[in-house]
This record gives sequence, C-alpha cells and structure tokens, in this order.
Amino acid sequence: MSELTHFDAQGAAHMVDVSEKAVTARIATAAGWVKMAPETYELITSGNAKKGDVIGVARLAGIMGAKKTPDLIPLCHPLPVTKVTVDLVPDPALPGLRIEATVKTAGQTGVEMEALTAVSTAALTVYDMVKAADKGMEIGGIRVILKDGGKSGRYEAE
Repeated sequence: MSELTHFDAQGAAHMVDVSEKAVTARIATAAGWVKMAPETYELITSGNAKKGDVIGVARLAGIMGAKKTPDLIPLCHPLPVTKVTVDLVPDPALPGLRIEATVKTAGQTGVEMEALTAVSTAALTVYDMVKAADKGMEIGGIRVILKDGGKSGRYEAE
C-alpha cells in the first residue's frame, strides 16, 4: 500500500500531508454523459421541461459541487478554487448531454476530485430535473481527461 498515498503504513486511511509541497498552478478537466430517451432529449433541448432550464440549473449545480468537494469526499483537502467551468452539450447521437468541467487553483494539491465532482453533480441534477419523464436515464463515462500542475506533471487521456 506504500504507493497509495491515502493509506498509512498500517493500511489505515489518512489525509495526505501536503504542507511541504510547493504551491503551483493546477488544472483538471473531467467529462461524462447522461444518456436518455429521444423524447427526454427533446424535452430538455426545446426548453419545455417542467422544472425549467435543465442545462442552466445543472451547470450551476456542477459549479457548486466542485466547491463542496471536501464536504463530500472524506480525504479531500479544502482548496481555494479559483475557477470552475461546467459545459453541458446536447448530443443527438447519444441521445443526451455530454458534460465537461474544468477546475483551476493555485495550491499544494490537484483539483481532479473537484472536476469529477462537478461532472457528477451536474449529471445527477439532469437526472433529478427530468426523472419524471425518464427514469431509465443512464449516467456514465465520468473520468479525468486532463490534469496539469504539481510534481506529477501533465496527464491527458487518450
């Protein structure tokens, strides 16, 4: 377990000490999707969902989710998040919405968890807002597609 930083030598979970790490610019982008019935896709993209602007509300929820990550994920450090963008793009081929979130900070640890939480929160909000029309929606593909900054450097998904 020595390569897993959230476990001590005895295998117990602990918060990683980042106090000796340099403060650097950090960025992470995560992506995912919500797949739905064609009728639900039409409901969202036409702006006729009963609960209102699904894409706008999900964007705000994703931003809020990124900011609340340390409240949700037990070992995440609270970070000074300096920017969050959440984009939800209709994709008729899915059919559904593709979601991408980018989070920035200047800190001692990365913002991958914040980007993943933003995408997850946005996706769950889409589900919540139109579940009355489509309980069979599928959320998936949530992953980090870009991470840069810090000691480990740059990562880009293939």
